[in-house]
Amino acid sequence: MPMKQGSSCAIITPMTNEGKLDIPSLRKLLKFHLASETDNLCILGTTGEASVLNMEERAQVLTTAVEEVKGKIPILAGTGTIKPEAVREMTLQAIELGCDASLVVTPYYVKPPQRGLIKHFTDMADIGLPVVMYNIPGRSQVDLSVESTVICAQHPNIIGLKDATGDLDRVQQIRQSLAAEDDLLLYSGEDGTSSEFVMRGGDGCISVTANVAPKAIHDLMMASLAGNAELAKNINKPMLDLHKKLFVESNPIPVKYAAWRMGLISTPYCRPPLSDLDAKVLQRR
Repeated sequence: MPMKQGSSCAIITPMTNEGKLDIPSLRKLLKFHLASETDNLCILGTTGEASVLNMEERAQVLTTAVEEVKGKIPILAGTGTIKPEAVREMTLQAIELGCDASLVVTPYYVKPPQRGLIKHFTDMADIGLPVVMYNIPGRSQVDLSVESTVICAQHPNIIGLKDATGDLDRVQQIRQSLAAEDDLLLYSGEDGTSSEFVMRGGDGCISVTANVAPKAIHDLMMASLAGNAELAKNINKPMLDLHKKLFVESNPIPVKYAAWRMGLISTPYCRPPLSDLDAKVLQRR
């Protein structure tokens, strides 16, 4: 199922208080997103704590997603990491299990040159699963340039970019630089500015806030795609404080706490090195 414009939820991975996968809660979340008109689901991204899951656990999560939403909501599986061989292994697993696309982050910490980034993304696209590139220099310490993005977009299997640079001018720069036949999907990775991102030529967002307000984020994206700035502003205004509060500590600590308080998951547990939400944060509410 092709990736769509609109709201993509970067979904959390529910766990028990013992740190085991909570598959019943995951099924509940997936059904919640079906009912809430979420447009795409991003499984096993940073918000899904993918870095602390093993391959068997990844298979359990992806299999559950395929069982619940395959053919109803496009499934974008996070397969990015620092080691190309590991990206390949996770991508092949995602293909085998029936995912629709892969989210591949710029390799972090080692700061590859632009030619290395281009090779990395095109090599991963050659595996066969459609690729959404993920540019988040604040975490990876490397920035995929506009020029490199445009080169990568020429690969028929590179279908999108999640942009978490915070630079709204990038959207127009990329759009203006793409060839007329390139229909690269541009997703914002910043909830606070996703509406303006879309208004400037983006296609949607990959959202943390959508974990707890999926219908509102879907409606926000639809209004923004339609160019209805007034409606988008009215939809987004009640969520402005929420966008900020979901990042008072490292993601996904706050959003798991919020989902737990809403009764969406059984516990707010995050695996180490993350932790519970600081009690001092709760006192400041």
